[in-house]
Amino acid sequence: MTKTVQVHVGDTLELVGKRFVDAWRRAERGELTPENAELHVGFESWETMVRTLSPKRLELLRHVHQHPAKNIRALAAALGRDYRRVHEDVEALEAAGLLDRDKEGVRAEYDAFDVQMRVAL
Repeated sequence: MTKTVQVHVGDTLELVGKRFVDAWRRAERGELTPENAELHVGFESWETMVRTLSPKRLELLRHVHQHPAKNIRALAAALGRDYRRVHEDVEALEAAGLLDRDKEGVRAEYDAFDVQMRVAL
């Protein structure tokens, strides 16, 4: 089963609220389980998303998806990158909800992004 992160860019507070209420109601009815749980990540703007999902960070996510890392040092070595930069990238991706990090290591437990975007002009 493919697990997809729903990425939302530029959503209004009203849309975020509706999505939350809908998920709450589905959970109360027993329709949401750990197996079909949804992961939603929101970015305020296109610029914020692009800063967070830079090419180097996407490379890191792809690598971690295929090869979960024991720690940041091991991840930096596997990527051939500076520890400090990889640490910054892991922190940013973890803060955005796109990486999981705990005593067992660093993981990206999804297969794809589905991006929905609203760009105000």
